[in-house]
Amino acid sequence: MTVRPDRRRGRRLQFAAALAWLHLCTPAHAQQSVTDVVTVLFTNQSIPTGDFVRDERAAAETRDVLTTFLTLEQATLPVSASSGGFTYRFEPSLGTIVRSSDSFGPFFVERSLTAGARQASVAVGYRSATYGNIDGRDLRDGTLVSTASVLRGEATPFDVETVTLRIRSDTMTIAANYGVTDRLDVGGVIPITRVRLEGQRVDNYRGRELVQATGSASASGLGDVVLRAKYQVLRRGASGLSVAGEARLPTGREEDLLGAGRASLTPRLIGSYERSLVGLHAEVGYSFRDVAEALGYATAVTLAPSPRFTIIGELSGLRLSDIGRLAETSQPHPTLVGVDTIRLSAVEQTTDRLIAVAGVKWNIADTWLVTASVRRPLTDVGLNAGVVPTLTFDYAFGR
Repeated sequence: MTVRPDRRRGRRLQFAAALAWLHLCTPAHAQQSVTDVVTVLFTNQSIPTGDFVRDERAAAETRDVLTTFLTLEQATLPVSASSGGFTYRFEPSLGTIVRSSDSFGPFFVERSLTAGARQASVAVGYRSATYGNIDGRDLRDGTLVSTASVLRGEATPFDVETVTLRIRSDTMTIAANYGVTDRLDVGGVIPITRVRLEGQRVDNYRGRELVQATGSASASGLGDVVLRAKYQVLRRGASGLSVAGEARLPTGREEDLLGAGRASLTPRLIGSYERSLVGLHAEVGYSFRDVAEALGYATAVTLAPSPRFTIIGELSGLRLSDIGRLAETSQPHPTLVGVDTIRLSAVEQTTDRLIAVAGVKWNIADTWLVTASVRRPLTDVGLNAGVVPTLTFDYAFGR
């Protein structure tokens, strides 16, 4: 059977129409960035709310504050300590290379020991975090106030908008370290992150609830690459003093909350005191040109009951002076006389974010290490998840 040209043209038109229909049926949020969806959730008004005129500026300010907290979380993601689990030194009395310490060192807190000349290691880790609150305000139970309006002199708002958000990030990191000399290490970390966000904004106007916006977004890709170096200034056995520097490059897409959108530099001072069984480690550093300049400090305790097993506990803090705390502030409505708008704003205040980490490192075979840890925030500053597990496989190209 021969198909006539006009039939072929008709089928092509039908195919083109089907493609166009599929394109129109594709959800708009699937083509938007994560920050675009956040903007829709906080500023879109799909259903009129009677005679009330909404304060768009207040909604935009609340959105900007939340986006800043989300970006800060990605910019301060911890990366594994640089020197890996196995560290080596040359022992003149034996004429050979031996391990510098029976301990495999902390998870995220640096120790003064370096890996050793021409000692290389690579590690692959995975962490998953589901965020439940921001500055102590629940993100998922519908009580996070975006904006509210109240008649001046009255205590109860007549119009309240609340937002529900579900945010999750999954990050795989690939870290490498190389001992240039016995005292100098260089390395880097490549994070690959997936961020998922979905939410809804509901307006309660004089007792009537209306859904104003819904949205979801998912983005994945390269995060901010980390380059770092460490030099041991002083060594006494496994104890010592080192200086280090870390640079974060803006390789992650800021609009998808995969990166900070700017480069940062963090110099550090590191000290360690180790005996055969117990080790104490501490570091202090300052981040420049980050989302917020911050003073970082941390300490760790390591317990090595055997040369193949290390138990670790860590406490780290971040002192922020630029971000502040979320607070409900009130300002006159731009168009309605006698009406004040309540919004979430960042009130300037020095804050400390404290995080505890506990777990183990186990030498399962040869120079393979399995590292398992859990992180938990001790304060409600910023964006917080509950218990965050991390699993890492580390391999040293040993002696």
